[in-house]
Amino acid sequence: MSAHEIEIILSRQLADCLSVPVFIVDPDGTLIFYNEPAEKILGQRFEDTGEMKVGDWGNDFHPHDKNGDPIPAEELPLVQTIYSHRPAHKTFWIKNFEGKAFEISVTSIPIVGRSKQFSGALAIFWDNNLKI
Repeated sequence: MSAHEIEIILSRQLADCLSVPVFIVDPDGTLIFYNEPAEKILGQRFEDTGEMKVGDWGNDFHPHDKNGDPIPAEELPLVQTIYSHRPAHKTFWIKNFEGKAFEISVTSIPIVGRSKQFSGALAIFWDNNLKI
């Protein structure tokens, strides 16, 4: 991982400790990390995919609604947070790298430090079919 703001580094450490899937993006929307629980849903390890530009991850998972209609990347919570610097939430379906479909709920929040500078965003998501 290249040099990032301390807030991003601490967010990554937090994500490593959580049992829920987490994405972290930089201010440009580049996916710079996802944790092990996210790997299980996405069907591929972060070490294998590496960083991904917003246009790639926003489309690679084929986000779609319950009718199968594609959801444009700009309607995804994490992309909305990148542009607005505000929290966002949405439930939708994705297909992982193995072609398996999941209904997920995603909540994204901006990462803003004490300096009030936007450092990126974090999204927590979960498989709605998973029984706890």
